[in-house]
Amino acid sequence: MAKRILILIGTKKGLFVAESDGNRKNFRLRGPYCNTWPIHHAILDPATGAIHAAGGNEWFGPAVWTSHDLGATWTHSSEGLAYPEGEEPVSAVWSLAPGRDGTLYAGVQPAGLFRSTDGGRTWSHVNGLRDHPSRPHWNPGGAGLILHSLVPHPTDPDRIWVGISSAGVFGTDDGGRTWEPRNRGTRADYFPEDQRYPELGQCVHCMVLAPGTDQLLYQQNHCGMYRSDDGGRSWTSMENGLPSSFGFPAAVHPRDPQTVYLIPLNGDSAGRFMPDAKTAVWRTRDGGASWQAMRAGLPQENAYFGVLRQAMAVDRMEPAGVYFGTGSGEIYASADEGDSWSQIAAHLPTISSVETHVLDA
Repeated sequence: MAKRILILIGTKKGLFVAESDGNRKNFRLRGPYCNTWPIHHAILDPATGAIHAAGGNEWFGPAVWTSHDLGATWTHSSEGLAYPEGEEPVSAVWSLAPGRDGTLYAGVQPAGLFRSTDGGRTWSHVNGLRDHPSRPHWNPGGAGLILHSLVPHPTDPDRIWVGISSAGVFGTDDGGRTWEPRNRGTRADYFPEDQRYPELGQCVHCMVLAPGTDQLLYQQNHCGMYRSDDGGRSWTSMENGLPSSFGFPAAVHPRDPQTVYLIPLNGDSAGRFMPDAKTAVWRTRDGGASWQAMRAGLPQENAYFGVLRQAMAVDRMEPAGVYFGTGSGEIYASADEGDSWSQIAAHLPTISSVETHVLDA
C-alpha cells in the first residue's frame, strides 16, 4: 500500500509539517501552526490519529495543542497543567508520549509529570515523582529544570522511564506512585573527582528505548554516551570511537535494536557545534561497540550549528529514514538509513524537535 510521510517539526515559532510520499524525495512544507507559540515537541498519537504539540514559556504559560485533522484546525488546553499554589508555576511543556492504555503523558518545566486520560483536554499531576525525597536536591541544567525524556514501557502501562536535566533518570513500575533513580554507571564530570558517579544529579540529554525490547535503553548525556540492558538500573559507556562525549539527540532504528544514531557536538564549553565544523551523524550497527561517521550530502565546512535533544528521529519505512533539524533552521533527511543525506527544508526558526509518522496514502 502507498505511504505518506509526515515530519513534525517543533520550532521556537510554531509547529511546521513536512510531507512527502513514500519515495521521500520531495517534501512539501506547511505551517507555522499553534499561533507561532514556541513548540518544544510534537507527536502523532497512532491510537487516535491526533497531532499533539507541547509548548509555552514564561510569557505564554504551558499548553498542549491538538489537531484531529492533520493540522488544518487546532485547539489548545492548559487545564490542569499547574502545581499547587505556592509552588513555582509550570512555565512550559517540553515533551509528550502516548501511554499503552490511552493515557497521554507530558513532561514540564520545572520538572514534573502530568497525564491526560481524555486526549489532552485536561491534565492531572503525577504526584509521586515530585514527592520523591530527592526532589529538594534537583538542580537545573543550562536550559532549566526540565523533564524532557518520556519513555513508556511497550506493553506494561504501569512502567515508565523519565529523564530530567539535571537530576537524572528515574523509573516507576507502579504507574507513577513511586520512583527509583536509575543512574548507576553514568558519569558527572562537573562534580569533584571522587563524586563523579552519584545516585542523582546526572545531566541526561536524551533517552530512548530500543524497538522489540523492554529493557534496552540508550542515553546521550552531558558527560558521555551510554546503554543499559536492565531497564536503566545500570549503564555502560559506549562512547569509544566517537569524536566527543557531549551531544544531545539519540535515535534507534525502528526494527534493529543494535543500530543507534547519535550527533556528538564538539564539547560543552567549545561552542556546542559540529566537531571541526563538519556535519556528521554517527551510526553503530553493534550496539555501540563501533561507530561510523555518516557524512555524504551533509555540510563539510562552516557547520557552526547544533542539534537539540529531541531534534532527530527515524521512520519505520524499509529502508528506514533518518531525519534531524538544526539550531539554524535546516532539516536534513536520509532515505537509506544514514548512508546519504539531503536538505529538505531551510530558513526555519530554531528547531527544537523532529518526529515522524507514516500514514497510508
